[in-house]
Amino acid sequence: MRRLILLRHGQTDYNATRRLQGQLDTTLSDVGVAQARAAAERAKGLGVIRIVSSDLVRARRTAEIVAEALGLGVSLDARLRETHLGDWQGKTHAEVDSWREGIRDYWRNNPGWAPPSGESRLDVARRARPVVDELMDAEEKWDGAAVLLVAHGGTISALTSNLLDLGEAQYPLFKGLNNTATSQLAAVPASGGEPGSVTWYLEAWNRELGR
Repeated sequence: MRRLILLRHGQTDYNATRRLQGQLDTTLSDVGVAQARAAAERAKGLGVIRIVSSDLVRARRTAEIVAEALGLGVSLDARLRETHLGDWQGKTHAEVDSWREGIRDYWRNNPGWAPPSGESRLDVARRARPVVDELMDAEEKWDGAAVLLVAHGGTISALTSNLLDLGEAQYPLFKGLNNTATSQLAAVPASGGEPGSVTWYLEAWNRELGR
């Protein structure tokens, strides 16, 4: 069995003020740094052998703090970036809602729909999934251990849904992910499948590391 831990970055000022970030390169707040340090302590003993992070600063800094505690390096991969929110980036929730009433709810419940000039969750899932597949092929020491991906709430939700092979209508089942909370999955050899094929199972959602 191979365990995959998807960790959301620590809090940013944009998170605290309900402002949409998307791929804007925001930094951790003081609270976010403290959250990352707490996550780093909880990560000890989880058998993490590799850390891969989105290259956006808020995720990268979170990953670096965890990596330092575990004595590991960090690989960066732009495919783990947050959803590009197009014209919504930098706007508050209230500003987006004033553009069209109920539009954020529509977006949350329709993973194939994208904000103007942005990406849909299905787009995000398609670009992030190869990161996991490539690791599955390349990381020989993963058996019985864990790989940690540090990313963003929207990306983690989309990637989790994709790994579980959920239908488009099921993507909205996952509610928002808290800062430094995780999605935790396990890859198990598929029964009766082709050699090397696996089935992904969800072990936890929106749970702190080590809990």
